[in-house]
Amino acid sequence: MSTTPDPTQWIKARRSSATGSCVEMRQHQAAVEVRDTKQHGRGPTLRLAPAGFSAWVSSAKSGELDHLVH
Repeated sequence: MSTTPDPTQWIKARRSSATGSCVEMRQHQAAVEVRDTKQHGRGPTLRLAPAGFSAWVSSAKSGELDHLVH
């Protein structure tokens, strides 16, 4: 039995709260989709190429984007 999550299902970080102030993501066709959990699927969805999504996550982890939220 595989423990790898299905990449086509919406997932969110394990550290997010049950009341949900978080984003969730999934792989859909040739893109990675990201949406706000507070919108309950009714809000906009950001679609990124996998390389763009990877670059975005790397930039966030490195602190390169911190100036946008301070």
